[in-house]
Amino acid sequence: MNIAYWIVAGLLALFYCYAGTLKVTRSRDRLRPMMAWVDRVPLPAVRALGVVEVLGAIGLVLPPLTGVAPSLALAAAIGFVLLQAGAIAVHLTGREDRGIALNVGLVVTAAVTVGLAAGL
Repeated sequence: MNIAYWIVAGLLALFYCYAGTLKVTRSRDRLRPMMAWVDRVPLPAVRALGVVEVLGAIGLVLPPLTGVAPSLALAAAIGFVLLQAGAIAVHLTGREDRGIALNVGLVVTAAVTVGLAAGL
């Protein structure tokens, strides 16, 4: 079970670290080809979302790795489930059907991570 957690949580952390870093560092024009929704959201909110994603990725990895407050990994995984539920709502209101499949996959991956983190 521990190996399964590290595989799933590691992949999820890599994805969110990458996506969050893009949201924090890139301009709206450079984000638009990948994320059409950035035009409907204020740029400070996009940046804040990126920070949340990077911190969540750290929360998936660092607490179990160090043994300090490993329950934070469970909180981070639950946070990603909630984040993706919100992302699905944003994509549906913007009629961006292509993004929803990725969001559903991330919800499932985060939910599996929740189950695995509960067993740590």
